[in-house]
Amino acid sequence: MSLLQSFRWFGPKDPVSLRDIRQAGATGIVTALHEVPNGKVWTTEAIESRKTLIENAGLTWAVVESVPVHEHIKRGMPDRDQLIDNYRQTLRNLGANGIKTVCYNFMPVLDWTRTDLAYVVADGSEALRFDAVAFAAFELFLLKRPGAEASYPEAFRQRAEAYFRKLSESEKTLLIRNVIAGLPGSEESFTVEQFQKVLDYYAEVGDKELRENLYYFIRAIVPVAEEAGIQLCIHPDDPPRPILGLPRVLSTADDVRQLFAAADSPANGLTFCTGSFGVRADNDMPAMLREFGPRTHFLHFRSVERETDEVPETFHEANHLEGHADMYEVMKAAVEEMARRKKEGREDIRIPMRPDHGHRMLDDLNPDKRTNPGYTAIGRLRGLAELRGLELGIERSLGF
Repeated sequence: MSLLQSFRWFGPKDPVSLRDIRQAGATGIVTALHEVPNGKVWTTEAIESRKTLIENAGLTWAVVESVPVHEHIKRGMPDRDQLIDNYRQTLRNLGANGIKTVCYNFMPVLDWTRTDLAYVVADGSEALRFDAVAFAAFELFLLKRPGAEASYPEAFRQRAEAYFRKLSESEKTLLIRNVIAGLPGSEESFTVEQFQKVLDYYAEVGDKELRENLYYFIRAIVPVAEEAGIQLCIHPDDPPRPILGLPRVLSTADDVRQLFAAADSPANGLTFCTGSFGVRADNDMPAMLREFGPRTHFLHFRSVERETDEVPETFHEANHLEGHADMYEVMKAAVEEMARRKKEGREDIRIPMRPDHGHRMLDDLNPDKRTNPGYTAIGRLRGLAELRGLELGIERSLGF
């Protein structure tokens, strides 16, 4: 009785191949049809083709991550019902192909973002980093978002301006690219001008409106998910706080409770990401996993290091068993949840998990080698090996 060990794979063009993933020890694949435009139906034929490719490599398609939610649904536009109908049909097609776990998120515009994709940590490997000061410099002085000044105290604005004035032109270009040009798994990339225009579309969408649109969406798709035997699992916000004047509605335990109450069904579940939740010191992750365990359908295991008390919003990706995530207690809660499911006679005893975001290290540091930021083979292999060992030790100590 172990977690279903998986790896994210970005399709046939991913530099980390299915063969690599199998050698890493994973048995499940977490992937999506990234080539399908947002809002379009995933056809049965396309799903079958991708599933066959995975199975021919000796693996299984364990989780869809993600079926993207169209921005018009998030904004509550007049065409959202047609887009939701398309989403429902995609769920039916996935269920008919035996794919039962579907991750999604409801973050406006940016799926996830970092300011540095090659932050050198103490051992010389490279990690992803979110520098709150650099992000403020981007927002205030490169994007020049109207009203951005109100988001920051005067002392912080001065700090961001000092940071900005030290940047060379190439460093400014790199910061823009890192923030808005798209990361693996993100849905779109933008120019600065396009990005501001998209932000303008959300001028009338605040916290209340975004929550209402999320609950409208989940209530509309849960009945179809139930019929198709699919477990939906929302990914928390990353970073888990409002940015760029955009609201965030899945960052805390109370956010999860509100979503679950909006559609009280086992099909309305959670992707428990220890990296996203872990950025906030007020999130007690072991307690959250114990509370939400019955409706946790997918686990992202990663840890972040909150760098200073002075700027707690700044963090970088730590090694999987280090940083501020108490990975022992989180893993223990996951193992205990599987034991509880087994005792209840549930069919979904094994929760899919994947090591999320690995450092760029060893041969992956070779400048001639192509890698996706956060999704190198070696860094994630290390993470999976560490997590596998931690889980085994906990299971043995508890007598499972």
